[in-house]
Amino acid sequence: MTPGARIQSSIELLDSILQTWQGEKRLPADKIIDHFFKSRRFIGSKDRAAIGELVYWCLRHKASLEWWLENKLAGDIHSRAIVLTALLLRGETDAGNLHIMSQDSKHAFPRLSSQEAERYKKLEKLKSQHDGFLHLQNEAPSHIRLNYPQWLEPQLRLAFGGDFDAAAAALNEQAHTDLRVNTLKTTREALMKQLAAEGYELYPTPVSDIGLRLTKRAPIFTSPAFKAGHFEVQDEGSQLVAALVSAKPGMKVIDFCAGTGGKTLAIAAQMENKGRILAWDSSAKRLGQIKERLRRAGVDNVQVHVLEHENDQFIKRHKDSADRVLVDAPCSGTGTWRRNPDLKWRFTPKDLEEVVAVQQRILQSAARLVRPGGQLVYATCSLLPCENQGQIEQFLKNISNFEVVPVDKIWDKARPESSGASAPYLSLTPHQDGVDGFFAAVLERRP
Repeated sequence: MTPGARIQSSIELLDSILQTWQGEKRLPADKIIDHFFKSRRFIGSKDRAAIGELVYWCLRHKASLEWWLENKLAGDIHSRAIVLTALLLRGETDAGNLHIMSQDSKHAFPRLSSQEAERYKKLEKLKSQHDGFLHLQNEAPSHIRLNYPQWLEPQLRLAFGGDFDAAAAALNEQAHTDLRVNTLKTTREALMKQLAAEGYELYPTPVSDIGLRLTKRAPIFTSPAFKAGHFEVQDEGSQLVAALVSAKPGMKVIDFCAGTGGKTLAIAAQMENKGRILAWDSSAKRLGQIKERLRRAGVDNVQVHVLEHENDQFIKRHKDSADRVLVDAPCSGTGTWRRNPDLKWRFTPKDLEEVVAVQQRILQSAARLVRPGGQLVYATCSLLPCENQGQIEQFLKNISNFEVVPVDKIWDKARPESSGASAPYLSLTPHQDGVDGFFAAVLERRP
């Protein structure tokens, strides 16, 4: 594709996302993007990557871009203006080149109007005078400057304290691609050599001793090592949460909210494929993805079951029987904003109220499964105290026969400087730990 055609496709894709969000159901951006590219098979892989990266950048900085258009450029807020403003603010082009690119093919975006041309010249001048757009927008409110929903500010400030600006800024960065080595089939050292021979650039993750991190994005799913089940793509933070389950060979473990099975697979490797894992979820579609992953990984100690809801009668059959129960609870996903920036703008106060209530019900139900002396691990990929510490405090008020086990009593892989190493809970953040935001608490049932 020509540069102009690539820009036009970016405009069309962003418009598709924003138009879809006008409806009652705000679909995830990745689903809309997947449909967009499937309906345009002529767009090659490199062009898809460039278009997707630009659109995600626009979503990450949506509040700032709209602020620029409204307050500095007096322009209408629409997809074309957002994409072109993003290109200029990122320093990838200038107003003159935009005019040239608009004429480089019949598929390019329509040429700039005289009003647009003047607007973007003004933008270039403002940017040069203030050493980039970040310095100029310091006059904007925090939620605009740092690109987060204003209604979440009290919870985010409570979570980050004095690190607020650095923590919020880190949520606008692009996340790493981490791999979890499948120790049932290989070792970290062997996999690293194998992937290096295939041309991938990577290094060991700083904390997880079964993780590797790509130095740059690459089509890792085409690797023969992936097809052979030697690794799964999994953020280092997620690997550490799975490690907190501390599952041993021969145990009975229940993954209460298994989703597509990422942590189930990690736990199976911990257990050396010995013992029993019950992978449950209320979504048959999510659970349907586990079977192929289990086959590829060589895991055969997992039983899958779809729950109707968190109080399904099926749950009672396993009361007081599990050595470990993992509740990777549905949540706001604020810890994954680097990967899913659209969540910032799709998630509502009503959604948060509903998910907090669901988390409480799931915790209460899952607690019934833990045998005396067993452990319940509660985890979220949220940064919000109301979904994390607040839920544990409420749980302990309601159920008196559980107590918190400090994570450093279980997890001996932490660096001394890790934010979760000496706290009662595991609390990982992008700005401190370089991973997705995660919270985890270990609760032990008294004998």
